[in-house]
This record gives sequence, structure tokens and C-alpha cells, in this order.
Amino acid sequence: MANAVERKKLIEVRNLKKHFKIGGKATLRAVDGVSFHIYKGETFGLVGESGCGKSTTGRTLNRLYDATDGEVIFDGENVHGKKSSKELRALNRKMQMIFQDPYASLNPRMTVEDIVAEGIDIHNLAQNRQEREAKVIELLETVGLNQQHVSRYAHEFSGGQRQRIGIARALAVDPEFIIADEPISALDVSIQAQVVNLMQKLQRERGLTYLFIAHDLSMVKHISDRVGVMYLGKMAEVAESEELYSNPLHPYTQALLSAIPVPDPNFERNRERIILKGDVPSPVNPPSGCRFRTRCPLATEVCASVVPKWTEAQQDHWVACHVYDEEYSHNFK
Repeated sequence: MANAVERKKLIEVRNLKKHFKIGGKATLRAVDGVSFHIYKGETFGLVGESGCGKSTTGRTLNRLYDATDGEVIFDGENVHGKKSSKELRALNRKMQMIFQDPYASLNPRMTVEDIVAEGIDIHNLAQNRQEREAKVIELLETVGLNQQHVSRYAHEFSGGQRQRIGIARALAVDPEFIIADEPISALDVSIQAQVVNLMQKLQRERGLTYLFIAHDLSMVKHISDRVGVMYLGKMAEVAESEELYSNPLHPYTQALLSAIPVPDPNFERNRERIILKGDVPSPVNPPSGCRFRTRCPLATEVCASVVPKWTEAQQDHWVACHVYDEEYSHNFK
């Protein structure tokens, strides 16, 4: 990761909201006022339980979903302010996505060459058929496959190989920023580390910036420079990876980290797990005030009536919790 003095913000997410109308008048608040930034060349990990809004955040960043409110600034330009097909095509070349399920994200009726070359064709990056094929072969070799795979179909590959094809497809247009939406969760554990190591190698060689969405906290620590923790459509905490894992401030983050197994039987036997009470509330009808309060061991009356501020509790360590808000912190002492 670049030195703190030199770091440039490639992505700025400002109060981003994505709501879905369901049924009659009900609104599902999948992402409900999320703010964070991603520095050029870094990996920003985004974690949380299933249904917290991680994937919706990623898909709203690159316009797969239109934002309900808020802004996504990419390299100084408002992503959701772009209207023309030419502008959107230029944006799509800079921002690519690796999807969660390598079985569902590859067209079964297309050869590997056509899958990988889709972006090359759309953006006219090859002068002729020979150059197109050469680019595809080079991309496949970059991700650990070879020329013999060009004419095959997706069903002929293992899950790990299919995800490599998905990575090659994302790289085909030479993007600056890649959103990896749980790219290893559908893979065998033995294959997961190989894919993560490949992504890190590509980042070093190509200067890529990643948003790495996952629920595997140990893998997120391994790959991420900074980590954001989401709960029920809101950001709970953001900090440097080492800082977050060694000094979690939000009660939700503390509970998540207490569930990670530690390869030390003596330590594991004696450490205290934080068991959260109740279930995750519905994003259709989230709790008032702090959304985590219905499961939080520290919750007081103020948590039910006041939404916690986004507070820099320590340098570069942000948290949304009344425990760290000077106005209300006395309630927890």
C-alpha cells in the first residue's frame, strides 16, 4: 500500500443509499447512508453478515444498480451523474467486477475465448481476429490457464478454474478498479488461497485497486489494507486491517472477530466468545436509532432514539457507536 502522505483517493462513497420497493408500499433499505473511501492501489475489505448490504454496495458503485441517493466519486467524477452510453462505456472499462458464483456468472453457451474477449469486443481493443485471440491467450496465461483452454466451455472447468476465467474477463479491458464480490466463497477451501494469491500478484503487477467483499474475516485480514464492517445497511466501523483486528471498537465488530477460530488450542479453549442475542432485524423495518441496538450488550435508552454519529475515535479509525460520541459516552461509564 502506498505511503500515507502519497495516497490518493480513487473512490469516494458519500452517504450512499440503495432502496428497493417490494410488495405494495414497503421499502427494503439495503444500503442506507454508507460513506467510505478507497485509496488508489489498496484493497478495501467489506465484511458483515449475509444480507447486510455488502454486495448491493458493490453493485451500486459500478452502476449495476442506480443509487437511490448519495454519490460515488471515481477518480474525481460522479459515477451516477453519467448519462450517455459513451460515458458509461468509458466508466465500465475502468471499473470491472468479479462475481461470487463462477458457475452462474459465465455463459454456458460461449467458449472461453468469447467470454474473455467480450470486453475486448465492446471496447474495440483488438484490430483483428488474430490480435483478439492473442490477447485472450495472454490473459489466460496471466491467470494460470493456457492456450488449450481457449475453445472449451465453462462446464468443462472446475470452480477454481472458472473463477480464473472470470478474473481474466475482468482484466481484459485493463481496468483500474475491480469489485470482487465474495470471489472465493463458492470455492473449495484448498482453492481459495490460490485465487487470493493470484489477485494479490495481479494487484502488484498491474497497480490494481480492489473492493474485496466477503464474510470470511480471516481471509479479509490476509488480503485487505483497510476494512469496513457493515451491519443492516449501515457502516459500523472502518480502520486499517491490523488495527481493526487487534483493537475492534464497535460491539458488532468485537462479536464477529470473537468467532474467528485461532490455531492455538490453549488460547482457543480459554478465550471468551461473544454470542449475540436475537436475529438480524429486517431491512424493511430496521430498528430506530442504532440498528445494532436490539442485539448489542451495551445498548442504553439513547441507542433507541438517536442514530450514532460517524466518529473518528482514534486516528484513521472510524466507528458509529454512542460509546465513542462525547455527547453520549457518559451513559456507558
